[in-house]
Amino acid sequence: MSQSLLYAFLIFMVVMYFTPGPNNIMLLSSGLTYGFRRTIPHIAGIVLGFAFMVAAVGLGLGSVFLAYPILQTILKYAGAAYLIYLAVAIAMSGPAKPGEGDGRGPMTFWGAAMFQWINAKGWVIVIGTITAYAAIAQFPLNIAIQTVISLIVGTVSTVVWALFGSALRPVLTSERLVRAFNILMAILLLASLYPVFMDA
Repeated sequence: MSQSLLYAFLIFMVVMYFTPGPNNIMLLSSGLTYGFRRTIPHIAGIVLGFAFMVAAVGLGLGSVFLAYPILQTILKYAGAAYLIYLAVAIAMSGPAKPGEGDGRGPMTFWGAAMFQWINAKGWVIVIGTITAYAAIAQFPLNIAIQTVISLIVGTVSTVVWALFGSALRPVLTSERLVRAFNILMAILLLASLYPVFMDA
């Protein structure tokens, strides 16, 4: 097991889970509008739905990688390039503006779980997870590690966004603070790629 790659993967996951994206903005809005307790099914749907997605995609891609090892190399660098693009986008992004309540109630468990399959940021995370950090351990142990870390970091992140929605709202609408936060997240995201290129 590559410890340096594992630490880099942890940084990657923290950055990806804690930076603003569709899931976090929806949780922020839901926490503000409906309260934490009513947002729990939404939280559970995101966490379990995304972990299932990591495992399902990872196990499928893992068998393909065993048959065609060159694909892992190609996808690793393509995934790294996309993560660099994402880091630039994060660094340049402004304040997120959560939507107002629409009277329909918070998102359900199944709605949140299914949303992961159409969430563009989620796909970036999955592709980065499966390709750039596959060398954490041998297949399929690497997928198990990635799935467990996804469950842990995902739980902490979603709970934080829902619990502190009202406290984060002023921060997320302040241009200067949002830009500073996003630049820091982008730098950490880029730093998380260092071991990927060192293992080349």
